[in-house]
Amino acid sequence: MRPQLLVTPWKVVMTFSNMFRTEDLGYQIGVSLSRAGVGLLIGAGLGLIIGIITGLYRLGEELLDSSLQMLRTVPFLAVVPLFIIWLGIGETPKVVLIALATIFPMYLNTSNGVRNVDKRVVEAADAYGLSRARVTREVVLPLALPQIFTGLRFSLGVSVLALIAAEQINARAGIGFILNQAESYEQVNVLLVCVIIYCVFGLVGDVLVRILEHFAMPWRAGVAAR
Repeated sequence: MRPQLLVTPWKVVMTFSNMFRTEDLGYQIGVSLSRAGVGLLIGAGLGLIIGIITGLYRLGEELLDSSLQMLRTVPFLAVVPLFIIWLGIGETPKVVLIALATIFPMYLNTSNGVRNVDKRVVEAADAYGLSRARVTREVVLPLALPQIFTGLRFSLGVSVLALIAAEQINARAGIGFILNQAESYEQVNVLLVCVIIYCVFGLVGDVLVRILEHFAMPWRAGVAAR
């Protein structure tokens, strides 16, 4: 291996500092975060809605589940050429690719969470005269929250993977843009900085979901066995 391809940790730190001054790294991070955030919002939102429908209604499961399971087996990277042909090389295919990748983890976990709610609890709520909407909102969804948050955590992790792939589609800004340039010039130190930034995206996102989970489900604080 050529010596210039080996980079010390200190050089990576210095490169990270220099990139804030010379390459407006803060702006590039913001561009990548906005892509991942919008794609995650669309994909996870659709997954949540469809998961609730298929979990609550047998007809919804029969109409939607088999098609979604078939689409789930298609690697999202395989549809990149189609997205480029259909949607061009702007921001749209990048966001759609991230949304497509994140919809399935959210859908599967939400659907399973809703479907596995204890029927006796639902029947008890019905016995008190609660409407179907109130039963869903006040009984089913709270009991399905652990699975829903698990789906959100998976979707968030997948969004970072999809972001890396999406930013290979002729990106003009973002971490992927810097990554492509660094690869062309064999700037290993810059490549490592980009990889670390992607890792931090995933880590920070997971921590934020855990914090949200803590506030949304305070009763779970003492459940875990230690």
